[in-house]
Amino acid sequence: IHGDDVEIIGAEPAACPTMTKAPYIYDHGDNARMTPLLAMHSLGHDFIPPPVHAGGLRYHGMAPLVSAALQNQLMTARSYHQNRCYEAAVTWARTEGFVPAPETSHALAAAIEEAERAKEEGKARNILICYSGHGLMDLVGFEKYFAGELQDYDLPQEMIERSLAALQGYPRPE
Repeated sequence: IHGDDVEIIGAEPAACPTMTKAPYIYDHGDNARMTPLLAMHSLGHDFIPPPVHAGGLRYHGMAPLVSAALQNQLMTARSYHQNRCYEAAVTWARTEGFVPAPETSHALAAAIEEAERAKEEGKARNILICYSGHGLMDLVGFEKYFAGELQDYDLPQEMIERSLAALQGYPRPE
């Protein structure tokens, strides 16, 4: 951007991979189909996500502006399993002194991954994250993480295809 080497990375749960596996298509922003059609990466407005602890990241679509940035290759996306994200959240809490929300932990997992890569390459890098909130209302998820009760989950392709059937006949952005 303006001659600087800037990499923007979107991080999401592997259980709800809207940026990494969903097509760029017109879809409704809600499952009642009350909103106008929006160009977005979407798993389909009928998508019912699996029960993962990053509740705010279980929406069927990605914001149209983020989707457009992905389509125009202004950013990339990565998906992470919830145990990796909780590990990143615990590392952050022990290092920085405050507990991040499960949603925020996906960005932290990506940031830690980038910091480790920079260290391996021997390069200094500025890493900026979007810290979207604290995890004080999500302590049950941390309890389950520490008890070893969280299961990592990859959304099966068959489930994605079943959900996308609701979008047959919908237009695709050019």
